[in-house]
Amino acid sequence: FASHDRTMQDIVYKLVPGLQEAEMKKQREFYHKLGMEVPGDVKGETCSTKQHLDSHRNGETKTDENSNKETSEEKQEEDNDYHRSDEQVSICLECNSSKLRGLKRKWIRCSAQATVLHLKKFIAKKLNLSSFNELDILCNEEILGKDHTLKFVVVTRWRFKKAPLLLHYRPKMDLL
Repeated sequence: FASHDRTMQDIVYKLVPGLQEAEMKKQREFYHKLGMEVPGDVKGETCSTKQHLDSHRNGETKTDENSNKETSEEKQEEDNDYHRSDEQVSICLECNSSKLRGLKRKWIRCSAQATVLHLKKFIAKKLNLSSFNELDILCNEEILGKDHTLKFVVVTRWRFKKAPLLLHYRPKMDLL
């Protein structure tokens, strides 16, 4: 399903003149302001370079024999950054059905690359539902496709509105 999202992303970028360039510019400015490398700019040794910079920034130099285990754990943590370095989206998840309960924490922040299917699985887990297929997620009262990324939803359905992205969930309605 990831290739479908990339195709949709390409279509949106082609339909909205200058959007891709503006997004890349904002992303670069953000990372430069934080003094970080832009993800995807340098291929290959990014993790080890960042690790090297971090150890020098903290004023410590590590020897291989003393910190082999620690270094491999740090590298593993960096490899598993769980999309924290992705562009983030703030979301408010509200229930619009009396058949389901609301979430205790309806405000979440996650990667813009997360899909509607990820949200369905998240909600189903939080509400102890037997299947995420029992849910519909809507934006502006329109059912969202499971493969849509949150970035796509923001760009196409929430264009000029302020964050957070307001999404509603309800039990899936089967059409006759």
